[in-house]
Amino acid sequence: MQNPFTTTFSKNPGYSYIATEKTNEILENFSYENPSESVYKITGVRGSGKTVILTKIEEYLRNEENVKNGWMVFDINPARDMLAQFAAFLSKAGFSKVQPKNKSLNVSATVLGTGGGIGVSSQKDDSLFDIGVEITQMLKLAQKKKNKILLAVDEVSKTREMIAFTLEYGEWLRQGFPVYLVCTGLYENILEVSNVKNLTFFRRATTIQTESLNSVRVSEMYRRLLKIDLDEAFKMAKLTKGYAYAFQELGVLYFKKAEDEKLDDLIPMLKSELFAYSYEKIWEELTEADRFFVKLLIQKEEYKREEVLQLMGQKAGNYSMYRDRLLKRGILESRQAYISFALPFFADYIRDYCG
Repeated sequence: MQNPFTTTFSKNPGYSYIATEKTNEILENFSYENPSESVYKITGVRGSGKTVILTKIEEYLRNEENVKNGWMVFDINPARDMLAQFAAFLSKAGFSKVQPKNKSLNVSATVLGTGGGIGVSSQKDDSLFDIGVEITQMLKLAQKKKNKILLAVDEVSKTREMIAFTLEYGEWLRQGFPVYLVCTGLYENILEVSNVKNLTFFRRATTIQTESLNSVRVSEMYRRLLKIDLDEAFKMAKLTKGYAYAFQELGVLYFKKAEDEKLDDLIPMLKSELFAYSYEKIWEELTEADRFFVKLLIQKEEYKREEVLQLMGQKAGNYSMYRDRLLKRGILESRQAYISFALPFFADYIRDYCG
């Protein structure tokens, strides 16, 4: 039997996919004839399922019924010229009436889905060519044909290409074009783009933070796919704390385990994979202030506010700032007056490797 779990980042988990309320919220919006929200920003810690949510939205809008209703989905790579890519997709979809006289879109045969070249090639005079104007003309035709377009952008950051693209997108919104944007990114990267001048719409757009997987759904998935009893499945779910990468990794390890191995025997291997392929990078991306704060929280499972304030000493005045930032990044979780790590064994990683 093929292993139903996957640990490849950004890959759709397929058989072991667990829906979340956040995903359903976005899908419901796009199911209406006139969606009320045009832009979603999906944030979360590495390995929490941001790309999976984006992929599920794309799959939904690419199904036969939605295609009949006029939906089109374009994947835009943020590492290349995003406006040129969008123009190329629109041209390929038949929305370009004529090729521009002074500059032409060069769409290679391998553009769609293979990372092929998409660009703009100069002719004699490009002084009158504006790619934003060309896209606007094509969007007018798409609107006339009652098409709706989803632009999917994975792992955005504050780059020249992203800023140029987002500024143009804001203009398309103001003109009422049926163009929708769903992007993913780490909290700090999304925040940087949101703070760019003249991108008020992006700053105010709906932010969706990935959430922990439901423990009942995780247990049922383990029980069904691994053919184990519910008690064992629930123990596994508790170990993962709902962290998507841990859920998949533990599933892989359990599927491969020897007959005489028990669940406890898999924990050292689970920690090793989490530490090497997720937590090391997460730690690198923390500021010195954030590192100071999380190092205070490694002696027990959860802490009251008053306990942390005492541990912080002279820096206690910064408690709310540190706490809120780490909550938004998905590293901490809160329960009433308590805070704790949202990631399984993250305290162990700090103790073992970040002293």
